[in-house]
Amino acid sequence: MTIVIDASIALAWCFDDEASDETDAIAQDVIANGGLVPSLFHLELANVLLQAERRGRISASEIAQRLDLLAQMPIQTDPQTAGRAWSETLLLARAHKLTAYDAAYLELASRNGAVLATKDNALAIAARQLGVVVLGS
Repeated sequence: MTIVIDASIALAWCFDDEASDETDAIAQDVIANGGLVPSLFHLELANVLLQAERRGRISASEIAQRLDLLAQMPIQTDPQTAGRAWSETLLLARAHKLTAYDAAYLELASRNGAVLATKDNALAIAARQLGVVVLGS
C-alpha cells in the first residue's frame, strides 16, 4: 500500500533524537515500496532543517547529507497538490481545524487510498476520522 509521508516523519529520519523503531520501519517500507508526498513537502522540510541549523541543532553539511539520503529514496511528488489547495485541501483544513499544510497530506492520502505516516497528533486524528490508516502517531 502507498504511504504518504508527512514532514514530521522525514524529520525523524534527520534527527537521531526524534527517531524511533516505528519511524525506522516506515523508512524501510518507503525504501522497499516507495512513498508519496505533496509538493509542499520539500519546502517544509527545507525550512525546518534551516531553522534547526540556525539554532545550532544541525550543521549545513549534515543537512546536505540527510537531504542526499532522502533524495535517494523512491519518493514521488504529487503533481496535483497546488490544484487542490483552494478546494479539497481548504475544505479539509476547515472541517478538521488543520493548517492547510497538514490538510494537503490528508487530502493526498485520502485521494490515493494511502496510509498516512505522521507524528502530528491532530493530523492523525483527522485522518482516522476519514478512515485513513495512520502510522507513526
